[in-house]
Amino acid sequence: MTAFSIVLLAMIAAFLGMRLYSVLGKRTGHEQEPVLPRRDDRATPAPIRLDDGDAPALATPATNMAGLVYEPAAEAGLRQLLANDRSFDAGRFMEGAKAAYRMILEAFWKGDRETLRDLCDDDSYAAFVEAIDARETRGETLENRLIGIDSAKITAVELRRGEARITVRYCADISAVTRDADGKLIAGSMSDAAQTDDLWTFRRQIGSNDPNWLLDEAESA
Repeated sequence: MTAFSIVLLAMIAAFLGMRLYSVLGKRTGHEQEPVLPRRDDRATPAPIRLDDGDAPALATPATNMAGLVYEPAAEAGLRQLLANDRSFDAGRFMEGAKAAYRMILEAFWKGDRETLRDLCDDDSYAAFVEAIDARETRGETLENRLIGIDSAKITAVELRRGEARITVRYCADISAVTRDADGKLIAGSMSDAAQTDDLWTFRRQIGSNDPNWLLDEAESA
C-alpha cells in the first residue's frame, strides 16, 4: 500500500471540546510507510437538497476573512442541519475540524495509542494500532512537519437516520521523513514539501447530549 507521511504542529483549540477520529489515505509524493489505513469504498456524501422556503439562516460565524467556510454545494445540507440542530455553528465547527486534522495525525505519527483511543471508534482505532505496530516492528520512525493548512472547507453535508455527516476538504503543505531502526533516511525529505488534498467526514448524532463530533472516514480528493 502506498501513502503519505505528515506531521502536525500540535496546537489544539481545547475550548471547542471536539473529539474527532479518522483514517486518512494520501501520498506526499514520497514512497514510504502508509501514514494511515485507507477506506476507499465509501463515496463522499452528497449534500441534502432543501426548498428555499424551509431554509433557516446559517449560523454565524459562517464567514471569516478568508471567505466562506463551506463550498456552495454544501449550503443546502447546512441549512437542513440547522433546521434540525439550532446550536450548530459552521465557523466553530471548522475551527474544531482544523484542530482535529492536526491532532489526529500527530497522535498517529507519534504512536500515541492513548490519544487515538480517545479519538477513534473501535474499527478506526484498530486500524491505527495495526499500522503503528507494523511500523514499530520494522523499527521505523517518522519525522514529519506540517508546513501549513492552505485551506479547509465544508464540501458536503448529509442527514441520515438522525445522524449528521459533514465532509471537509483539507489542502495542506507537508514535509515527511521516514528513518529505519539505525536512524538512516529511507524515504522523504524535510526540505521537499508536498501538497495534500484530503476529504475527512465527521459525524454526530443529532440531539445527543454529547457535543463531540467523530471523524468517520477519509480519502484522497
